Amino acid sequence: MAGRALQRARELTTNAWVTASTIAHHVTDDPVVFCLQVSRRLPSRVVRSVAAGLSRLPAGTFPAARGTGLHILGNDDAAAATLRAASRCAGASARRRCAEVALTMGEIPLTEALLSELPAATRGAAATRARVAWYHGDVDGAVGGLESARRHGTATRGERALLARLAAERDLLGSFTPVLPRIDGYHPRPATVLYAVTNSLPHTASGYAQRTHSLLSAIRDEGWDVHAVTRPGYPVQVGKILARGTDVVDGIPYHRIMPFNLAPTVTGRVQQHAEALLALALRVRPAVLHTTTHYVNALAVRAVAGALRIPWVYEVRGLLADTWAATRSPAALTSARYERFQAREAQALNSADDVVTLGTHMADRVRSTSGNPSSPVRLAPNGVGGPFTEEPGEKASARRRTGLPADRFLVGTVTSVVDYEGLDDLVRAVHIARDSVPSVLAVIVGDGVARPGLQQLVSDLGLQEHVRFCGRVDRTETVEYFRSLDVFTVPRKDRTVTRAVTPLKPVEALASRTAVVASDLPALREVIHDGETGLLIPPDDSVSLAAALVELARDPQTRQRLATAGRNWALENRTWAVTAKETVKRYGELTENVPQLVDDVADLQEPSA
Repeated sequence: MAGRALQRARELTTNAWVTASTIAHHVTDDPVVFCLQVSRRLPSRVVRSVAAGLSRLPAGTFPAARGTGLHILGNDDAAAATLRAASRCAGASARRRCAEVALTMGEIPLTEALLSELPAATRGAAATRARVAWYHGDVDGAVGGLESARRHGTATRGERALLARLAAERDLLGSFTPVLPRIDGYHPRPATVLYAVTNSLPHTASGYAQRTHSLLSAIRDEGWDVHAVTRPGYPVQVGKILARGTDVVDGIPYHRIMPFNLAPTVTGRVQQHAEALLALALRVRPAVLHTTTHYVNALAVRAVAGALRIPWVYEVRGLLADTWAATRSPAALTSARYERFQAREAQALNSADDVVTLGTHMADRVRSTSGNPSSPVRLAPNGVGGPFTEEPGEKASARRRTGLPADRFLVGTVTSVVDYEGLDDLVRAVHIARDSVPSVLAVIVGDGVARPGLQQLVSDLGLQEHVRFCGRVDRTETVEYFRSLDVFTVPRKDRTVTRAVTPLKPVEALASRTAVVASDLPALREVIHDGETGLLIPPDDSVSLAAALVELARDPQTRQRLATAGRNWALENRTWAVTAKETVKRYGELTENVPQLVDDVADLQEPSA
């Protein structure tokens, strides 16, 4: 008992120190972004109250603070007008702060206009200009500008910290690789996998975190011993300061990497990641390592696999360079950041012993990135398990459990609230459809950076009685929201990333016997067969989405037919049990020639850091 108490005290001390150092680092490096990130983790009522106070400050005296408050409230037009007016009356320091706020809003032309009016020697301006260059993908220009400020002796403390961070990120996009000692005499335990991910349950409830847990649970059910491990600093760096060194969720252990002195640069953290992974591997003795995008995870896992001489699997869940480029102009696709990111991804793909991804269109993109059109890419599509495979029951029962109204026509989604999900098109579709279907109510379960703007759009259109934001809900409750809806919508925008990545949520909706309407994109066609298991509509088209919702509202027989066919298809083709069987079969092929431990012997000594 005393030993456990001492261990817990050490965990909390480490967590407190990592939290304090993270706050100090971000306040020095990028205070505006830090404040906005904190605002997204505090209770909405508190944040909106503070933001409302900021929005009422005099624009001429506190333009940056007023603009920040308006942005948090989702009123970006008014925020931009406030910041734009600062160029006519504010001093250089205030205009620079306004440029920082405009940059966090994604108002790049406004940011650049504010910066163009600043004297070159304005204190802190080099950092803002570097962030703009980095936003555009000009990694060399960003670092070069800060290096020039340092050489001329004008760099602030924050600019020197930003230079160290961006220089390390440029190195990571270049040739950096962690270095580990070779471990002789390593013998893994049979049927054991160590699965390295960026984040996980119970602290992150994203679709990817749920995929990790569902797949690991199914792999365990196939007879394998499974261990998961998350990136250094997680989850303390996302505000979970009471986190434990290991969380066990449904019998799956999630190990945390929490060094007392977390490296301040990304290259230092990748080296710490590799060292901690190796130490953990020497305790749990995996026969195979498995990691997920992006290439930063692959760097650490590849180093450990090389030190132990065991195979490793690279699972491509997203095309993160494309996700980044999707929020920028087309020029981003030719930027240094994009090209170097893709080059590093290609290195990871070509050095892994097995490459796996979520769907056929995504597999084509993976082959294109690797530079080898004929390279083997295994498919492990998103699936369902647990409560999603159980009989859904009546929607009225689910609505009683969620508190949703029994007498409304419910449409909506369970998702991360980000721009490319197209939820603005859903809101506009409801605005159109309500004249034909007065009972329509859009239910948006989840949260994200696009929520304030969506709430402002709802207010502007007078849809407060037709749109309900439920926020984040516990993962054990999400199935009831899927079951409650009459129509589940996936109105994704047409972007490179959305054309390739097949999300988990439409599969879960199909299994819940809920009719699905989705954007007609290649990745979504893999799970929604138009007119059979759901309806496909043109992306970025709120009129077509509204027409589909009205059609299904008026035709409950078609709605039921699609829902039933969708559930049957999902249970036949998209379960985690099926995916796990194929996964462990491949693990067996990869490890059949690896000498394995027969008797449980003492662990090898961990190498010194």
